[in-house]
Amino acid sequence: MTISAALDSPAPPPDSTGVEIVPVAGRRALKQFIQLPRRLYHGLPGFVPPLDFERRGMLAPGKSAFYEEGRAQFFLALRDGRPVGRISAQVDPVTQSAWDPESREPVGLFGALDAIDDAGVVAALIDAARGWLAAQGMRRMVGPYVLNPNGEPGLLIEGQTERAMLMSPWHPAWLGAHVEASGLRKVKDLLAYELAVGPKAEAALSQSRTRLESFGGGISVRRMRTRGPGLAEDAAIMAEIYNDAWHDNWGFVPITRAETRAMARELKPLIRPEHMVLVERDGRPIAVTLVLPNLYDIVGDLGGSPSPIGWLRFARRLLGHRFRSGRVILLGVRAELRGSVLGAVLPSLMIGELMTRGREMPLRSVELGWILEDNVAMRRLIEQLVPRPSKRFRLYEGTTG
Repeated sequence: MTISAALDSPAPPPDSTGVEIVPVAGRRALKQFIQLPRRLYHGLPGFVPPLDFERRGMLAPGKSAFYEEGRAQFFLALRDGRPVGRISAQVDPVTQSAWDPESREPVGLFGALDAIDDAGVVAALIDAARGWLAAQGMRRMVGPYVLNPNGEPGLLIEGQTERAMLMSPWHPAWLGAHVEASGLRKVKDLLAYELAVGPKAEAALSQSRTRLESFGGGISVRRMRTRGPGLAEDAAIMAEIYNDAWHDNWGFVPITRAETRAMARELKPLIRPEHMVLVERDGRPIAVTLVLPNLYDIVGDLGGSPSPIGWLRFARRLLGHRFRSGRVILLGVRAELRGSVLGAVLPSLMIGELMTRGREMPLRSVELGWILEDNVAMRRLIEQLVPRPSKRFRLYEGTTG
């Protein structure tokens, strides 16, 4: 079911800070909504504007796979007629089913939160999202998510001046304090680590391969098929392993078939065979990881809406694969291997394999993201290679009543 973000929601009256919250309706307002972060944050250290068309693919009805099941309402905050903030409110049946299958406490999502340095603006935006979610029957709100937990999760709390990264939101340092002042409370932090490609990671690979020899000859590693039906088939394998591996983790939401189809379509211009590490045992896939080239490496100087010459530069850089960094967007080992020696070895094997291939791609660094702050096992593995996270993203929750 596709429901437009431009719903006929009544606009709340201006609040005491002179801020008017208006629902997004129509193409012009949606364009304002998409472009607002680069207008608010222009010139701030560390901010790199994403491409408008890429944001449109994530947010717009008819473009994003989210709308196959979910519905959303976007809001703009206006002061003297000028946009000074934005937020989205979402109801996602897939998330609801995963988090609360018996619907004891219906939970809605919010996201796309960006604003000037003004606590009153942020509070008014969150109140608008809260009110819309309450009207949809939701009792709790969690976020930010764009547009669901398989999109871009969290609000950037630390690491504003670190490398801009694909599928990682950017927020100014002031925003988190304003969110907490609005009454929402922290529920979980997500961490990102930047791993330098080099001998240390390759040593980890060597140790993992040595340990794998004890499991016999049934273990093999292959790359991604990027032509013909193989790409869609491998995308389905990745989604299936991910859903099985992470099913019991906090915040898990399964990747849907629509998202899998969208992933295969969107990966095609970026992906190369060496970007995926698929581990098989006797021909059956048991573990997978995928690194995507960092789009910001080739668009950072183009602005959100490039000129014709800018688009030519983008095409040339994309075809030349001029990427210096990448992001691991997926890493999973089948649940049946949990607690086994093989299951413990596979993550380090795959990370090490990516580090080795980094020179082939070639990449200078790879970011591992969305690591739960309390995932001790994964943090221990990563921190053998890099001692501390480069970025911290925070998720918040509150009631709608």
